[in-house]
Amino acid sequence: MKTYTKIFTALLATTLFSTAQAHSNDHTGHIQAEKSEKTLAEFDILHTKITTQGTHLVFQQQVRGTIGKSVPEAHGKLSGADVYSYVWPTKLNSSVVGFEADQGILALALTVHPDFDDTPLYDEDNDGNKANDGDKWHSHWVVLVPDESCGSGALKVRDIPEGQKPTMPETWPGLPIFIDSPGYDFSMKNSEVLVRVPMKDIGFSEAFNYDGVTAALRVNQQVHAPLLCVTNVFDVASGNLSLPGISG
Repeated sequence: MKTYTKIFTALLATTLFSTAQAHSNDHTGHIQAEKSEKTLAEFDILHTKITTQGTHLVFQQQVRGTIGKSVPEAHGKLSGADVYSYVWPTKLNSSVVGFEADQGILALALTVHPDFDDTPLYDEDNDGNKANDGDKWHSHWVVLVPDESCGSGALKVRDIPEGQKPTMPETWPGLPIFIDSPGYDFSMKNSEVLVRVPMKDIGFSEAFNYDGVTAALRVNQQVHAPLLCVTNVFDVASGNLSLPGISG
């Protein structure tokens, strides 16, 4: 985990949402981030936390600008497609959400990518088509690992080697990478994003460490391993990805 953290550092709506906001000062495990005028305001993290609200964990990030304001430009094809994301890297084991154990950094991510859809179970825009919603923000669990072919010191979403069939979560979208599409409820309002994760989904009730990251990823031009690389880290809440936050 320390190796992954060092590499990553180099690179890189419901009433319960209102309740989470109301209790923002009650949680001492949050991360207060430094403001940076050099970072796009919508990706400049000011504050991040993970709180327990009843039977759910609420993952939060607050930014200097309007949350979700920027989305990638559409290219019309999967090859070279860009992804923007708000990410919570954690010290949770990859097995808690249904992947095989000890596969890398387990992170919750809220992403948008207009060139492809990776949530085949959900119709985010309610138009009757479940395969055209990549341009709508949506949630994922991903497993991140280093891969020099993505660039020096770069990370990727872990690939599934051809011919292998590792254990995947029930809502795995079928892509050859360690990704899950759980369809969690979320809110993006003004400067804040909140993602509501049922605690039963991770089978875990103890406190865990986390951090906050805003980042861009890109699909490999060959659409092959590595399939999805981290290409730009806009901001890291802790400043050094030390995962100092403690869920509560």
